[in-house]
Amino acid sequence: MFIRFLKLEWKAFLRSSSFGTNMVLKVFMILGALYFIAVFLALGFGAFYLIKESLNQDPLVVVNNFLIYYLIVDLVVRLFLQKIPVINIRPLLTLPIKRSTIVNFAIGKSMASFFNYLHAFFFIPFTIILIHEGYDPLAAILWHIGVMVLIYCNNFLNTLLNNKDWLFAVFLAFLFGFGALQYYNLFDITKVTAPFFQNLYSTYHMVAVPVIALIALWVITFRYFKHNLYLDTGLKGKSEIAETKEYAFLNRFGTMGTFLKNDIKLILRNKRSKTTLLMSFLFLFYGLLFFTGGIEAYDNPAMKMFAGIFVSGGFMFVFGQFVPSWDSAYYPLMMSQNIQYREYIASKWWLVVVGTVASAILSAFYLYFGIDTYLIILSGAVFNIGVNSHLVLLGGAFIKTPIDLASSKQAFGDKKAFNIKTMLISLPKMLLPMGLYALGYYGFKSAEVGYLLVAGAGVLGFAFRNAVFRKIEKIYKSEKYSTIAAYKQKS
Repeated sequence: MFIRFLKLEWKAFLRSSSFGTNMVLKVFMILGALYFIAVFLALGFGAFYLIKESLNQDPLVVVNNFLIYYLIVDLVVRLFLQKIPVINIRPLLTLPIKRSTIVNFAIGKSMASFFNYLHAFFFIPFTIILIHEGYDPLAAILWHIGVMVLIYCNNFLNTLLNNKDWLFAVFLAFLFGFGALQYYNLFDITKVTAPFFQNLYSTYHMVAVPVIALIALWVITFRYFKHNLYLDTGLKGKSEIAETKEYAFLNRFGTMGTFLKNDIKLILRNKRSKTTLLMSFLFLFYGLLFFTGGIEAYDNPAMKMFAGIFVSGGFMFVFGQFVPSWDSAYYPLMMSQNIQYREYIASKWWLVVVGTVASAILSAFYLYFGIDTYLIILSGAVFNIGVNSHLVLLGGAFIKTPIDLASSKQAFGDKKAFNIKTMLISLPKMLLPMGLYALGYYGFKSAEVGYLLVAGAGVLGFAFRNAVFRKIEKIYKSEKYSTIAAYKQKS
């Protein structure tokens, strides 16, 4: 049965709407994978001697000390980049196929991910070097098995975190909590984890601990998916009292006003968008990590401008990057109507601009840290309005992931909505204002010049917004049919 599933997956891959497009990007992805394989191989063969010569310590002990950070970084990267393998299960549920077989196949697909076997290119050479340098061969092999099993534990944790937002929130809380305790020297997590990783080598039977953890995570994942493997899962809705609001004051804006009313209703009536509003509000306090001086690495002009962009642009980044995904439920119908794309894009632009202005006003409490701090936020807000608002809408054209408005799941945003195009478009959002402010601060020895450069770029972008809108409109039109096809695909 698994062979049949593999054949079906291969046919689905060849017949998908994305196959055959963006071949250049796919080539770059392959080259990127080969690059990381080469880097991991070089580290695997060279880490032992590099640590021994530079630190004059036992390389295995040093690796075990930092292994917890390695695993955490691996999990965080997976959360944003690793695709969760899915299969179109609805046709299969009407056939005489065991549900456990379908679930096991889906889980097995995740086990074959590049993010799992990439780590082998580091740990296999490192283990070989350990044996070559006189370490106990059996102990080194068991240590290697234990570490690789923990890598696969991350694979299952990634699956669970992506399907349970409350679990993802708990993970973030623990991550930031332990990070703060580590930074202020209140608690060193490596004192707990390093002996465990060392015991994977020194005590043979300790390898059973990660193996048991892997089995437990597999069982939890299996039960979760099997429990939700029904045709009618998620179809039953709750009955609620309907409320109607017309927002008549927007009628003066014509077609664009109609779109604005729809967006306001969408935000206020749906679980996913309501959570997005809450997240946007929380972004207002993001600057406290930078402007209080509590974290030394963030206490520099460029990073403060980075914070200023996020404080005023929380709603823009959280809501704007998923345009037009917010309308995915009725996007094909909307595109069949006689509407102007320009009006549709302009309505989204005005919405994120109003959100940015509101955030800039609400962030006035940063005046407590000085007028310079608030000027950073205001100049960042101007840059967001003039430049980043356009880049956010442009990036949204390439994020073709449908959004379930009635569900609060994945309320932290689609963690898999990143691709090469959106990542390249995202770079100027942060690097350009940071670079402009650093140029004024260090080049002209004046923070005020830095503010003017950042705000000036925003004013310039606002002045040419009509030309920019024409370019964005052209791209949305070129992506129109691929977007509709992507919204129709559920797997």
